Amino acid sequence: MSSSKFKGLALFILAISQLVMALDYTIIFVAMPSLGNELGFSANHLQWVVSAFSLAYGGFLLLGGRLSDLLGRRRMFIIAMALFGLGSLLGGLSESQLMLIVARGVQGLGGALLSPATLSLIVSNFNEGAERNRAMGIWASMGGVGLSLGLLLGGVLTSYIGWEATFFVNVPIALIVIILAPIVLAESKVSTATRHYDAAGTISVTAGLMLVVYYLIQSPVEGWFSASTLPYVLLGAVLFLAFIIIERRTKEPLISFGLFRNRNLTGAALTAFLLSASFGSLYYFLTLYTQGVLHYSAIQSGLSFLPLTLSALLGARFINRILTRIGVAGTIAAGMGLGTIGFLLLTRLSETGTAWGIIPGTVIIGLGQALVFTTMFIAGSTGVDPKVQGVASALISTGQQIGGAVGLAVIMAMISAGMGTNESLETMMATELNQAIRTAFQIAAVTTVLGIVVAFLVLKQPKASKNADTEVTISH
Repeated sequence: MSSSKFKGLALFILAISQLVMALDYTIIFVAMPSLGNELGFSANHLQWVVSAFSLAYGGFLLLGGRLSDLLGRRRMFIIAMALFGLGSLLGGLSESQLMLIVARGVQGLGGALLSPATLSLIVSNFNEGAERNRAMGIWASMGGVGLSLGLLLGGVLTSYIGWEATFFVNVPIALIVIILAPIVLAESKVSTATRHYDAAGTISVTAGLMLVVYYLIQSPVEGWFSASTLPYVLLGAVLFLAFIIIERRTKEPLISFGLFRNRNLTGAALTAFLLSASFGSLYYFLTLYTQGVLHYSAIQSGLSFLPLTLSALLGARFINRILTRIGVAGTIAAGMGLGTIGFLLLTRLSETGTAWGIIPGTVIIGLGQALVFTTMFIAGSTGVDPKVQGVASALISTGQQIGGAVGLAVIMAMISAGMGTNESLETMMATELNQAIRTAFQIAAVTTVLGIVVAFLVLKQPKASKNADTEVTISH
């Protein structure tokens, strides 16, 4: 554990790392039209500014988790932040399409190493129970702040400085975190005589994940059964099968399948999948609504997300109290239930609406997102051997990443089927776009209902202490 003298600073840099990762996810949405025009991207190639990050991030998460366990979580945190900062610097300096796409890939690799290391450091630097729950709450709330702040900050920076600033803003933050990390964070790693990296398992699962993520990215554009996309998912499935065979035979596997006997970890990974498939789609579709239907400027669109940010911060403040009263499964179910209500309210949006019509739904969704996001990581870290904490964290993050890709792909496929068109959302007229967005929110509402079912069927029921400030014990 880090000393009490530095615990505040430790939490600060871990929360800042989450803020930067979330900020980078949405800040690029606003900058894309400007950088696309300046660097000469075609409509099809421009998507790779986002996809390059997703491909690297989704593909290398499990490797990042294993490396953090073996090499040390603090060391990997510093390396990952350096990679992310380097990718951001290269992105801002990019003068060609290829350089920018490579920079986004470097950012994605840094994120894949950063995510499991950050979560493991929260586990190792803060005591299980109320202290860790508070740390998780603050860390998670920074994610919500970053997602909405990214849209506002992206609009300001792109409008007044240039799209390059949306990359450069990460560089000084990365430097500050790298300087502070060795001072305020306690190192945590597996003590072992040998460092076996399970090369065959790592290569097979990393390649498999990248192929599947690529398929999910390209299929909505080129077709689910297109000859240009289908071979990728089939080869990915073969590699996953090979990975399972390899893991069963190797002495020190990348992933011990015994981890999945921990119902809290399995439930957390499934919850992460459903959270990202539902709540994760909000920012994309709500940005389309404010800019494509209401014709707001980038800055006005970003401001419309502030109520969501404030409600997410408010929800994080009550995590400990709610956990103690209704437990992990109840808290996640409550958060998903709030999401259901919020998304149903958003299905009433119209092309003649205003920002005021967004507020009720987004405030309720913000509260629900805070409850689910924080609690799933608390559940996923409970009862897990410290030796595999990095891999366990990576499994949750992988569920989150794949859930986002699958969720968006399913929503886009159902919109196309329902409206009988393959036209991209960005080119639709306001009335048609509004209909598509309402359909997306209906699907998100159904997904949150599945999240309620998973919470009660998969997660272990807690034995809560009577004292609201003591730890929540989860049976496993």
